[in-house]
Amino acid sequence: MADDEVDPKEYRWETGYEKTWEAIKEDEDGLVEGLVAEFAQKAARKAAAPRRGPVRLGMMRHLLVAVDCSEAMSCQDIKPTRFLCTLKLLERFIEEFFDQNPLSQLGVVLMKNKRAERLTEMSGNVRKHIKAVQGLSNIALAGEPSLQNTLEFASRVLKPLPGHASRELLVLFASLTTCDPGDITTTIQSLKTDGIRCSVIGLAAEVRICKKLCQDTGGEYGVVLDDVHYRSLLLECTAPPARARSLDAGLVKMGFPHAPPCDQDNSAPPPVTQCMCHLEEGEGVGTEGHLCPQCRSKYCSLPAQCRTCGLTLASAPHLARSYHHLFPVEPYEEIPNEGQAQYCFGCLRPFVELDKELHRCPRCREHYCWECASAVAATLHVCPACASRPHLYQRLPDHE
Repeated sequence: MADDEVDPKEYRWETGYEKTWEAIKEDEDGLVEGLVAEFAQKAARKAAAPRRGPVRLGMMRHLLVAVDCSEAMSCQDIKPTRFLCTLKLLERFIEEFFDQNPLSQLGVVLMKNKRAERLTEMSGNVRKHIKAVQGLSNIALAGEPSLQNTLEFASRVLKPLPGHASRELLVLFASLTTCDPGDITTTIQSLKTDGIRCSVIGLAAEVRICKKLCQDTGGEYGVVLDDVHYRSLLLECTAPPARARSLDAGLVKMGFPHAPPCDQDNSAPPPVTQCMCHLEEGEGVGTEGHLCPQCRSKYCSLPAQCRTCGLTLASAPHLARSYHHLFPVEPYEEIPNEGQAQYCFGCLRPFVELDKELHRCPRCREHYCWECASAVAATLHVCPACASRPHLYQRLPDHE
């Protein structure tokens, strides 16, 4: 008798689907193509939200990624499992992180059996990190994670690093519990004092201690809905964070290495030496590499921190690739489609009635569709029209 009186709308997910179905409306021809395009435009507009006001960014980042390897990662609510999905997305995240932050360094830590175990050292070697992550696919998931031990491990690694670079911790947390040996609030306060920014991506549900950790240290906290949302939360962490205004600006000494020289008559090849970044592994022996201009130590990849003299080693392309973070492209203006333009300047696709809004560059006044506008903000970081005719739009005044 009690089952007959149950309200069929008591489940939140059912009412959510009903609201979504009510929002879908067909046009005069019985199609929903225009509505789908409108939903996509709203999502792209939210993802490409412009930065407000002058913000100092931490261009040189030291990021430590902590991956939960407890039993909770074996759940299959994210296909095929939480752990395998995390490894696949983490490979993509590492590539995108170094593409957006070429002057930064990254390290990976495993949370397993109430301990924090180091997987890779802090370095800018993309291949080394990806190879280490790929080797985790067959490890056994066991025990509980310890958030406090992970935070203390991150503090020991990040605290000695130079102050001109941002120090960050990203935790991929799937468990609903944490087994800590002491008072975790004291550890959180210590991280806040040291200026270590902690962010957490939850794979199960919101955990109060994780939210408090992010609030106190100035990080971001999000809980994934599915694998697509998981990917978007990870890629959001690739953008440089805002730098604390209390930190004073200063000059950073950097070196631009060069290849080992040959003899003047080119009769003898460069000497065979071992790079400093593979000294412990016994690898990296060869003639190719980059020499530190200060102490002549060899490194196989850049950027790097010289282990001998402590000089930051980089190349000119690394600095050029960081330029768009300091001077982002101006956000395009959204104007109604009243027939003022026939073609998109980016993809040359003709505008139709389905395009209710156009995107116009405030400098060159060229019109773009929403796909090209989102591509300019997320990938190109430069307006195609302004870049093709810089002599015309370099000092164009604001006018209609």
